[in-house]
Amino acid sequence: MNKGELIEAVAAAADLTKADATKAVEAVVDTITRALKKGDQVAIVGFGSFAVKSRAARQGRNPKTGEEIPITARRVVTFRPGQKLKQRVEAYAGTKQ
Repeated sequence: MNKGELIEAVAAAADLTKADATKAVEAVVDTITRALKKGDQVAIVGFGSFAVKSRAARQGRNPKTGEEIPITARRVVTFRPGQKLKQRVEAYAGTKQ
């Protein structure tokens, strides 16, 4: 599912116009992004939590040449699914076999 499909699904599920659903999805994404930029964790009960973690600098390898290259330290976004989401996905996966 891409962003356009998500907007259409939200519009249908919440009985909104596509324009209103677009504003809602954009607002949620922007709010989560701003919170993560500040270093806050975003927890959505029943869905999961987003957090920013720091990765230390390290040595990597160029897969083509095998040459060692430095990889700089960086901050990355992580997502940890909530228990309800895990259960729903597992239940759905069991019916797809």
